[in-house]
Amino acid sequence: MNAPGPDLAALREAVTEFARFAGPERSWQRLLRETAPALDLSVPGHPRALLAWLNSWGCRLRNPRPGEPDVFGESVTAWWSRWAAHLPGPDDSLARLTDAGIDRLGLCYADLAAAPATAGARPRSLGSTAASKALHALRPRAVMPWDAAIAERLHGARTPAAYAAHLRLGREWALGVLAESGLGEEALAAELGRPGRPLTKMLDDYCYLTFSVL
Repeated sequence: MNAPGPDLAALREAVTEFARFAGPERSWQRLLRETAPALDLSVPGHPRALLAWLNSWGCRLRNPRPGEPDVFGESVTAWWSRWAAHLPGPDDSLARLTDAGIDRLGLCYADLAAAPATAGARPRSLGSTAASKALHALRPRAVMPWDAAIAERLHGARTPAAYAAHLRLGREWALGVLAESGLGEEALAAELGRPGRPLTKMLDDYCYLTFSVL
């Protein structure tokens, strides 16, 4: 879907409004501290930190009960061993993603969304929202997250193809605001009063306030 993206004024308004939600920022900073220098799902403790962060962002993935296997931890660690080499680099940006790179992210997303996440009588997979947020946590400069409302309103689906379309749309928006501002990503974040915030997340702030909060 071709949806009009934010200009600088709309993006500034969105990130200023989203800054009033203190909880998401606190939980993000906690994840960064607990997984420094970078989130790596092969490192003991990092999958558990990721699970706590996903739940703080509304994913509602049940923690294992005493005696249950750590389905989430085992599953995302196995996923990481298959896909880590196919992700963008830690310093790659959304604006610079190639079509081939976005297609690979669609495959990464599909496998992660289908990965088992909980045990018990009603087991569940990660699903589309948690998978997109996990990918954002792993590569925050390059990958936008989404939620069900954003996916459905912008793309009419939460399939891998829709996810790739969302990244292409985000790339278009990123290029637009960077061209309008004449700034690099770090300078743009500082100019908008959100120093250090990835452009992917500022665009997601806009999506959340425009398409999720009705």
